[in-house]
Amino acid sequence: MTDPRKPRMRGPTRTTRQDWLMAALDTLICEGVENVKILTLARKLDCARSSFYWYFKNRSELLNALLEHWATSNTKVIVESASAEAETINFALSRLYASWVREDRFDTQLDFAIRDWARRSGRVRRAVSAGDSARMEALASMFRRFGYDPAEATVRAQIVYFTQLGYALLDQRESRETRAARAREYLLCMTGQTPTEAEVASLIAADPARAPER
Repeated sequence: MTDPRKPRMRGPTRTTRQDWLMAALDTLICEGVENVKILTLARKLDCARSSFYWYFKNRSELLNALLEHWATSNTKVIVESASAEAETINFALSRLYASWVREDRFDTQLDFAIRDWARRSGRVRRAVSAGDSARMEALASMFRRFGYDPAEATVRAQIVYFTQLGYALLDQRESRETRAARAREYLLCMTGQTPTEAEVASLIAADPARAPER
């Protein structure tokens, strides 16, 4: 899968729509939306800026494509993972966590770049608000599916969501041993259900960074 932070460098007559989109994502993440400009991207792709117009009408259409990419990637990952079948709520949370921490599924840097963009755009702010609502509703539905009262399910969904966002924002750098040692308490605090050994193992295995070094 193409890494959006590593756009391919292509010749002046061989760029594709995906090349422009990946270059724009890279710029959005690393430099901010104000630097997502046609000329800047053309220089990165080593091509004529006129080739941009084969794929996009204007810069606004490109920015819309970036926002759509975020919505259909990051938000979709959380919604689908929270809706997946699982035997218990602890297994369900482990499955969700696995999708959340995999860079080829949920792009944390892109999420923060979009949120930074939202500070300067009402349209993007509304899109982020809608995305957050869809994600938290999916998490609340996950808890309700396992018999939690609707009010409790909503609060637990918010705790899970805000905790993960905050953890990523603070860029915690714990050792693998420390993370694995806290897996049991993490599940207990997030779900209120004492986890089994299998459930703890499932959470540890969900993220390679959580697995203890051998």
